[in-house]
Amino acid sequence: MTANGEPVANSDESSLNTLPLPDIRTSPMPNGNGSHKSSTVIESQPKRRVSIIADAPMIGGASGGAAGYDNLAYEQNPRRKISQTSTHSHTEIGPARRRSILKEPSLHTNDNESDRGSTHSYENYRQSALDVLNAKYQGHQHQPPQSQDGANYVEDSWIYTFCLKCRGEEPSESWEPSFWQKVFPYPLCPTFRTFSRLIVLILIGLLLWIVAFVIIGDTAAPGGQLFSLVVLTVAANFGGYIISLTTLPRLIGMLLVGILFQNVGWVDLDGDFSKVTGHLRKFALTIILTRAGLEMEPEAFKKVYKTILKLGIVPWIVEAAVMTVMSHYLLDLPWMWGCLLGSIIAAISPAVVVPCLFRLRTKGYGVVKGIPTLVVAVAGVDDALSVAIFGIVSTIMFSDKGLGYQIAQAPVCILGGLAFGVIWGSIARIFPEKGDAYVVPLRTLMLFAGNLVAIYGSEELGFEGLGPLGVVFSSFVSNLFWCKDGWEVDDNPVSTAFEIFWMIFEPILFGLTGATIKINELDSHTVSIGAGCIFAGVIIRIFITAGIAVGDRLNTKEKFFVGLSWMAKATVQAALGPVALKNLGSDASAEERKWAEIVQTVCVFSIVLTAPLGAILISITGTRMLKKTKQPQILTGWRRSHRPSIRDISIIDEEEEREDPETPMDKETDDNTQSNAHLTNLSYTASK
Repeated sequence: MTANGEPVANSDESSLNTLPLPDIRTSPMPNGNGSHKSSTVIESQPKRRVSIIADAPMIGGASGGAAGYDNLAYEQNPRRKISQTSTHSHTEIGPARRRSILKEPSLHTNDNESDRGSTHSYENYRQSALDVLNAKYQGHQHQPPQSQDGANYVEDSWIYTFCLKCRGEEPSESWEPSFWQKVFPYPLCPTFRTFSRLIVLILIGLLLWIVAFVIIGDTAAPGGQLFSLVVLTVAANFGGYIISLTTLPRLIGMLLVGILFQNVGWVDLDGDFSKVTGHLRKFALTIILTRAGLEMEPEAFKKVYKTILKLGIVPWIVEAAVMTVMSHYLLDLPWMWGCLLGSIIAAISPAVVVPCLFRLRTKGYGVVKGIPTLVVAVAGVDDALSVAIFGIVSTIMFSDKGLGYQIAQAPVCILGGLAFGVIWGSIARIFPEKGDAYVVPLRTLMLFAGNLVAIYGSEELGFEGLGPLGVVFSSFVSNLFWCKDGWEVDDNPVSTAFEIFWMIFEPILFGLTGATIKINELDSHTVSIGAGCIFAGVIIRIFITAGIAVGDRLNTKEKFFVGLSWMAKATVQAALGPVALKNLGSDASAEERKWAEIVQTVCVFSIVLTAPLGAILISITGTRMLKKTKQPQILTGWRRSHRPSIRDISIIDEEEEREDPETPMDKETDDNTQSNAHLTNLSYTASK
């Protein structure tokens, strides 16, 4: 009863009935216990804005009450758009972009009661694992499983931290058998989802191997060359994963696995099978150059193209010249062979640079002056220049045609590559039509097929430098037109598709490159002198970069950081290093083979020496030489922090078709917001 003797209304039901009304009335309503309560307005309390909800929220349990009106988390009907700035969820009517048709949507309901009971979140995984492991530890040690600071013993251990780092986040909850956590506690053991995924991949690989063995024969059998290549690729991928746990580039582990397999005698890819590995290298090179073109941001390139070209061409020429001269006098290579080696070694590896820059950019380092974007853009120009010059020099070296043909190599390759890039990029803009439901896979396959034709066609025509330039320019022009149509450079689905292609070909390329090194046949003089030539070229390039970056609004520390970030070698060296040896015919002299082996050895050791060192230096010096913004950018698309998968490709870009008459009515929504802004803010309290 109130002070006036009036009966008290139930707070839950009263608030349901009186919420939309500006005046509050009390009505007698007995509660379940026979007592009475009333709802009154406390004018002295701070005003609170009340949400307008179309349907009453579901209130249950001890946490019910009128809180459901003031908390958007309680809203049960998110279809109604409240205002222009409404943050209400629209997940029940579909996302703004359709998900990929290649991904099975997650099912959050289970018909089987046992399935429902066996579905756990990661917190449940962790708690279950801690309970089991700490109980075992307590049984063995006969003491409470608590450390001095009160934390769990297992959670404080290094092995727990290491295993937890190895576990990736899953997009949805995972079903598992009831016994799984008892036998395989998380995070020391993988989840059932990870285990089942591994089993599926093994089964698919086994079935494909059976089919290949039936069709191809002995080469696909254990001990055959195709079988050895598959085993090498799988092992290289695993080695890359192990190395990636140290934050070093994955390709280091892949390369080391290839060297291990070759010197232990587990792989033999010489003979006729070398033709297969040669084609795999060309496919990998096409993917590398295509990604280089797609990663160039058209707007940034248009604004600072002079800086990009200056920093991409001049330091490259200097490093290539240093390597050419030093290899001629110290490694006894002819001038043409020295130029060939210099054109390969001077290339930058985006596979090493981009992940390191992503980590720095997420923390806000160098964002203000756009240093990460500048470094990535120059890396693309650098790779295109390296492969084009290599093709021109290689054609001149291994061609028996006249002097006029050799002189025509440079202008034909440059002009032909530009022409192919503009033509094929323009075609990719028109075909397929941008509104096509399958525009992403069609654009991806069309660009990839056209670039492969450029690589193989230029080789058949005798102008090997034309193809690589054409690949980079066609990718850049295509990306330019796609950005005008609404796509973003940082979240381009075609770029994501080629990143997935690279995930397949990366272990193949670096595993094959490592398998070309036979340690017992290495010349210590070649290795030591070659390492000296590599570091001499890198150091000189760093100083040249810092010297020519005048007028680019970079301070001294930033100039030297940009030079350091371009020291890492990997992708182009792995793709082109063994090519010279493969191009030698059966009539080649022993001296020519020796020169080709020197080129191959120096290229491989340039990866081993500079890739890990470059990654470490970028990570360490970036935090000391670059300025950090107060509010680091939250990056959602720029060079993803995770390795992509098929689900990252959006097959259909159109907005989900749905019947939601209130969504497009922006004016009506705005009027609704303005009309409700003047309403008196209400605050409710319940007292006995």
